[in-house]
Amino acid sequence: MSVRLMKKILKEQEPAETQQLINSEDESESPPPSSATFRNPFDLLDDEDDDGGGVDQENNADINDGSSIENSNEKQSSTRKTTPEAFVLSDSKFKKKKKKKNKEKSQPGAKDKGNSWNESLEQLSIEDDSSHLEHVAPDTGKYNLTNLNGRGKVVKQCTSSVLQVDPKFLNAENELRRIFGSKVVNSFEKGHQTGSSRQSRGGRRGSQNHRKTILVCPLEHWPKWDGSLSMELVETRDGISDFRYVHTSSYSQAQKAFESAKAVHDFNGIVNILLHHPYHVDSLITLAEYYKFSGEQQMSADCTARCLYALECAWHPMFTPLMGSCQLKFSCEINKPLFSVLFSHMKNMDRRGCHRSALELCKLLLLLDPDDPMGVLFCIDYYSLRAEEYTWLEQFSEQYKSDNSLWLFPNFSYSLAVCRYYVENDEHAKEIKAEDLKASSADLMKQALKLHPSVLKKLVSKVPLKDKAWTSIIKHNFFSSDQTGTPSLDHLINIYVERSYIIWRLPDLQKFLRDAALSVIETLQNDGTYARDWTCVRKEAFSSEKNEYSHLLVSDFSDSVPTLPPDNLQNFMVDPRGEVPNDAQPTNHRVQDLTDRNAIAVLLESMLPWMNYGSGHDHPDHDEQGNEG
Repeated sequence: MSVRLMKKILKEQEPAETQQLINSEDESESPPPSSATFRNPFDLLDDEDDDGGGVDQENNADINDGSSIENSNEKQSSTRKTTPEAFVLSDSKFKKKKKKKNKEKSQPGAKDKGNSWNESLEQLSIEDDSSHLEHVAPDTGKYNLTNLNGRGKVVKQCTSSVLQVDPKFLNAENELRRIFGSKVVNSFEKGHQTGSSRQSRGGRRGSQNHRKTILVCPLEHWPKWDGSLSMELVETRDGISDFRYVHTSSYSQAQKAFESAKAVHDFNGIVNILLHHPYHVDSLITLAEYYKFSGEQQMSADCTARCLYALECAWHPMFTPLMGSCQLKFSCEINKPLFSVLFSHMKNMDRRGCHRSALELCKLLLLLDPDDPMGVLFCIDYYSLRAEEYTWLEQFSEQYKSDNSLWLFPNFSYSLAVCRYYVENDEHAKEIKAEDLKASSADLMKQALKLHPSVLKKLVSKVPLKDKAWTSIIKHNFFSSDQTGTPSLDHLINIYVERSYIIWRLPDLQKFLRDAALSVIETLQNDGTYARDWTCVRKEAFSSEKNEYSHLLVSDFSDSVPTLPPDNLQNFMVDPRGEVPNDAQPTNHRVQDLTDRNAIAVLLESMLPWMNYGSGHDHPDHDEQGNEG
């Protein structure tokens, strides 16, 4: 049977089918016509085949194509069953019209589907997540604390947005180019690379193909990443993925050797570990601490950066901490090195003058563990002021954890006043209306002095402030004491003064502080009840009789670099003259300059596999210098 015969049969059945569809429209509640009253036209083809009619292969292909199109049209139609026009396959214009018609009919169906979904939500009393946004006060960004339904999700979204890390500011070179200009930085790097290449001897030429990382830029003389450290996903809860580091078998053996060497203060054993495992994290941290105490700050920063490079290379493919959706718990022992290395790297960025990079590292530490085990909250205000991120600091103080209680800490209490002072004096912000500012800088500074008056006397001594007016100010009973009687608060005040005293050396801020202190004294003379009221607030905010922040060392927030005499450093090593076999010395490493270097530090440094001192390394003068150290 041919296709023409099939079309003829369909035309004969068209009036009957049309009449049947009209009857079905009149009966709104009646079900659609049953399959018994409607015979599939393709069944006629089967009857012809049974009668002996031959059908060639080409006709079969045409019929199969028609069947597939019919089925697709049945799925797309949203109102009725198949219409007679659906079987007309040769008319291409009609197919375009039908597609357009089906598209128009499908839109009301989708709308009805959305309405039914909303009705289902209302029946189940399920509120959409967008309803939480209704609790945001306009123009303030504050969340209503009375909103207990879904408040946790709002707090997490708000905190993650204000702590979002910008990767381009993690690179210290980018900030140096912004401060000094690209030409100066490129000229310095080119001269440094040229000097190193002239001093290099032997070995292979060319640089290592290091992995690209976002936290640090690997140097050419660093060893290739050995893959001895990895990371695994622990669990995912409330949209937050928890990860932890994993040691390989070879790394676990190196870790056991490190613990043994550390127990007997065997520095030579730690260096031997780095010969075979150049990216052993704990050994690099120990070596960085040694260089720091010996006064070799650049070498200490290099070991810290190399350690951070290894920790980042071990990241899981799904670990994206910059977005705030991944965390590492500090309570897990194996994760602690990352926090200590990031904190050390943050301080190294501060020493280089890259305060914006240090600020981004603070954000990263808070994202990794919101419990803040490293005490980043007590230095993040300092880095934001040094980086001139005044608007961000105010947003952070209001939105972090949505409780608006950071101003109770002494560092935020004073830093927010300084922040508002710079905002008011900003040329670009002079157009801001007075009513848009929630409080003036003078009011915030007087509030800080009333809440934490003991800070003033310590600042006068630490900065120091030598003006005669300060002598009369600190003699007043309200500012005469530098202790509050609360161990936690006294410890936090010591951290703030040690970290941020340098910003008070600016004459403008000194005048700003002095005027506020004199105004507070005048207010107290008129009404002495203010002192008792602020004392009650202070005791209520810091009510613990124990130092809750004793794990934070004041020296960790200091700009001063501790050093030890060479004799004391030599006592930490069992065999300070230990030699490394020649076959263990790599050849493709940077030559180091020995000018004005510590002899003990150079001796220990020579044991490292990536160090090279040129052809004069075996000269007798070097041996005499090492013996004298």
